[in-house]
Amino acid sequence: AEGEGNLPKLVLTSPQNSEAEIYLFGGCITSWKVASKDLLFVRPDAVFNKIKPISGGIPHCFPQFGPGLIQQHGFGRNMDWSVVDSQNADDNAAVTLELKDGPYSRAIWDFAFQALYKVIVGADSLSTELKITNTDDKPFSFSTALHTYFRASSAGASVRGLKGCKTLNKDPDPKNPIEGKEERDVVTFPGFVDCVYLDAPNELQFDNGLGDNI
Repeated sequence: AEGEGNLPKLVLTSPQNSEAEIYLFGGCITSWKVASKDLLFVRPDAVFNKIKPISGGIPHCFPQFGPGLIQQHGFGRNMDWSVVDSQNADDNAAVTLELKDGPYSRAIWDFAFQALYKVIVGADSLSTELKITNTDDKPFSFSTALHTYFRASSAGASVRGLKGCKTLNKDPDPKNPIEGKEERDVVTFPGFVDCVYLDAPNELQFDNGLGDNI
């Protein structure tokens, strides 16, 4: 379909009418609706012009998360991905996107690679899987993240499942984080929070403060 800024997007609909929208630019999921309610958030100042990455939804950070030797969060969110596979099942719909190296990525990070990104929409679920393959004749290292923006009320939002984790509190000084341990069953956000949790479990529960538990 035609999306914002005339950019091509995919609309993935499960048999139960849950829906996700994915822009080929950046391979970015911008919407995930369950019972017509969007659980993701796109910033009001987001642009859809290929000059800047899409600010919101689930952008890619690859081959670098955060600052480092190359541009912030890498280039995966600045390139066009392509569709290589799609599937329809009784209880879900899926699509697989691909990103490969090209002149733009090579100028930034001189390695050959293949990234495969599978998105599955179920009745009340959104599942993502990112697989990176080194197709070069030399080794490389990378970091990656799916940088999800959830729609939430900051006053009402909370996270369960982090109790006992080691923490690196980057507020007030990001360059000198304070080590600690999470003692709370429920983490809330009464003000600004910038904290890293080490060895977090595979499953967390996020209450967005708007009536949804993700």
